[in-house]
Amino acid sequence: MFIEIDFNSEEAIYVQLKNQIIVAIATSQLKNGESLPSVRNLADDIGVNMHTVNKAYSSLKQDGFLKVDRRKGAVVSVDVDRLNYLKKLKMLLTPYIASGIAKGISRDEAKEMIDNIYDEMGY
Repeated sequence: MFIEIDFNSEEAIYVQLKNQIIVAIATSQLKNGESLPSVRNLADDIGVNMHTVNKAYSSLKQDGFLKVDRRKGAVVSVDVDRLNYLKKLKMLLTPYIASGIAKGISRDEAKEMIDNIYDEMGY
């Protein structure tokens, strides 16, 4: 798994890590049932504190992307509760869409951007 952290970004490192793992799942670079590196190994590989990786893994677990297995460690386990996630996605997107409207982004521009993101992920 290739993770690239931008240490100059204003986005928290654990959020960058979390988002890259979600993209890897969405693009099938990580598959359901696949084990992730241990917290210690991933922290060493990308040069961050173990607590940062642990926070990303905990957040992914809470959001239904990972489960923790005593023998396998963190394992990709995508939660199939689609309706609840659609509600959460709406809640997450609403402030971004509202800010886009306030900045003059049209519905068609937003739809095109979303279509491009799906295309980039191979869907």
